[in-house]
Amino acid sequence: MRLPVILVSPARAENIGAAARAMKTMGFTELRIVASEAHREPAARIVAHGAGDIIDNIKEFETLEQALADVDFTVATTARSRARFHYYATPQTLLPVLAEKAQWMNTLALVFGREDSGLTNEELALADMLTGVPMVADYPSLNLGQAVMVYCYQLTSLMQTASVKAQHADNHQLQALRQRMHDLLTRLEVADDVKMADWVQQRLGLLEQRDTAMLHRLLHDIEKKLAG
Repeated sequence: MRLPVILVSPARAENIGAAARAMKTMGFTELRIVASEAHREPAARIVAHGAGDIIDNIKEFETLEQALADVDFTVATTARSRARFHYYATPQTLLPVLAEKAQWMNTLALVFGREDSGLTNEELALADMLTGVPMVADYPSLNLGQAVMVYCYQLTSLMQTASVKAQHADNHQLQALRQRMHDLLTRLEVADDVKMADWVQQRLGLLEQRDTAMLHRLLHDIEKKLAG
């Protein structure tokens, strides 16, 4: 199982270095950067302090969609109440969800947004699940390095099995289910019901492997019936 950390348009090299250092400390090894060259600045390596190998092996992408091309399950971090998704996981509740996904998916990803504005709604829509850190402050704020450390600390147990290939892996099974469900809603002429369509798409990310497989079978029967 792989669990890359993805930073979208980070502006400060120091934040990237802090993120790399947090990852190294907790056993994470793969860092992806979207639409930014800040990691090329010397400050990133200085702050990384011992995590230079993570900086050296950063993978660069122009868009988040490209960075997620090989990812089976995406978790995006957000503190924005206006996000379309309404189902959130705390770092604590996220762990059992990802532990289950790791049994049948090969690549999970954790996405962090811009320091000043986070992820756009369009970028959040690419995620299978959203997560946020509950905070007491009236104006809750974690800098990027702190946020990465919180999640890497909470999910470090996953990395102990990262070298074990997922059993019975069916790559992109969830993505295929999303597309299949969208096609069915379109065929039934109810895809324009945004509230219902969003609810369906959001809930699919919470399904376990057996439920996902059973829903594929049900959709197959429905499609066959409609075709007949």
